[in-house]
Amino acid sequence: MKKKISSQYLFIGLLLFSLNLFSQKEEKEYKHFRISPVLSHTYIPTGTSEGVSTIIVPSIGLDLEYWFNPKFGIGLHNDLELLIYEIEKPEDELTVEKEYPVIVTLDGLAKVYKDLVVVFGAGVEFEKSENLFIIRAGLEYEIEFAEYWDLSPTVFYDYRKDEFGTWSIGIGVGRRF
Repeated sequence: MKKKISSQYLFIGLLLFSLNLFSQKEEKEYKHFRISPVLSHTYIPTGTSEGVSTIIVPSIGLDLEYWFNPKFGIGLHNDLELLIYEIEKPEDELTVEKEYPVIVTLDGLAKVYKDLVVVFGAGVEFEKSENLFIIRAGLEYEIEFAEYWDLSPTVFYDYRKDEFGTWSIGIGVGRRF
């Protein structure tokens, strides 16, 4: 009788130990750097003689990010608008031509809920006729589809001091390393 009881305990102990081994998730190494090419459209309000209209400009971007920990990071976000367009400034009654502006911002990043990232920072729009100071605010949502790879829809609002604001909607493919 004693052998039967001790072998039952041994069997139950081995079963629990093996279940514990299989139930543990393997912790993957945390990667601090993230790079993401982005395709987007920038919605630019412009004043015309007919009232307010919007120009939709295709843009490409490259985001370079460093995450201090899983919740907070810093990012260099770069965008190139792919069209030449004109902006009418109603207060000055001037038309300004924009030729392929490049936007560079340094942003703080914070994951506020699961993989939802709040972006806030400042930068410069570089353009042949004038350079403008920009304040940027936005959201990204990182959807991991493979180990260290993600798909991230983005929405940004860029305010150009004393000029105009733009909205950008895009999608990026990110890789952590």
